[in-house]
Amino acid sequence: MKYIHLIILAVLLAACGGGKNTSSSQAGGDTVAFKYATQISVVKHNGYSIATIKNPWKEGMTLHRYVLVPADKEVPQHLPSGTVVRTPLKQAVMFTTVHCAMLMEFGKQDCISGVADLKYIKIPWIQQQVAQGHITDVGDGMSPVIEKIIDEHPDALFLSPFENSGGYGKLDDINIPIIECADYMEISPLARAEWLRFYGMLFGCEQRADSLFQAVDKNYHHLKDLAAKAQTSPSVLLDKVTGSVWYVPAGKSTIGQMIKDANAQYPWADDEHSGSISLPFETVLERAGESDIWLFRYSSNHDITFGELASEHHGYNQFKAYNHKEVYGCDVERSPFYEESPFHPERLLNDFIQIFHPEIQGLAPLRYYKKVNH
Repeated sequence: MKYIHLIILAVLLAACGGGKNTSSSQAGGDTVAFKYATQISVVKHNGYSIATIKNPWKEGMTLHRYVLVPADKEVPQHLPSGTVVRTPLKQAVMFTTVHCAMLMEFGKQDCISGVADLKYIKIPWIQQQVAQGHITDVGDGMSPVIEKIIDEHPDALFLSPFENSGGYGKLDDINIPIIECADYMEISPLARAEWLRFYGMLFGCEQRADSLFQAVDKNYHHLKDLAAKAQTSPSVLLDKVTGSVWYVPAGKSTIGQMIKDANAQYPWADDEHSGSISLPFETVLERAGESDIWLFRYSSNHDITFGELASEHHGYNQFKAYNHKEVYGCDVERSPFYEESPFHPERLLNDFIQIFHPEIQGLAPLRYYKKVNH
């Protein structure tokens, strides 16, 4: 899946990454109450805040600890251990399209001084700013041009961590705080969306971020309640073959949870993994061949057809949904799926409910998915 291509580099252990590090410890403080997010905690102290990100792959371990200190204040003595981040951030290099879109919604797009993996960022404004020289393209996310990053003098780098990938290489050595965006490892859509609040703290727009999340939370639950009243609960197959395998969202992934919240049946609902799982075609056919509806994402400059699907893999015609023409595609090139849906799961949930329960009235039009033409 495309988002996987945006997951950059490695998982670090506690208190790793760029920026000034301090030692010692301090108790007390006011803990920020997160309603859904489980992978992050924030404790506010006098003069600084501590943000701790759990290691999603090693239970009981810390991925990273940040000490947020207001830029207009002196750094307090005897800070707890962690990467010091002076807030609000004024300039940042972003390695993922979703966090670029988030900053635009915050009204903080001018804080984006550089981007990696520009080809994956489908935001016209950013493409334009790069073309005009206002935002620097620092190259491929897996091997960025370090000199370009240094020249930007960013306050932080925003990267998505990945399991067992061995470190951030030279980025660890340039003394710039690395913000590890592990939001994608949350196991519910609203838990991931609630990371907006942490990012708001970093950019000095905490109240704006809190208000955005409250609206997302309210709208998501309104839609979930509507879906719960539906008389039917169709079975749903997701995505399609990529190369030699079929990647399906795992049962504990945010997408898997959304299928449940949309009052539909998912063949891998009992799977205990988060993220995606890779399966051979035959396994998917055996388990999901009788699914009522098939939804998938693809990348193209035009709407996909059944003819194109058939030419991609001869086995698709063995699926019930294919033969009944209950197939919907999301073109990630021409829709803001990856830019929006992680922090606006209510918009994707609306699409799911529209497709699964067309009898429900009052929903917004489909935003990401379209029915595949004959």
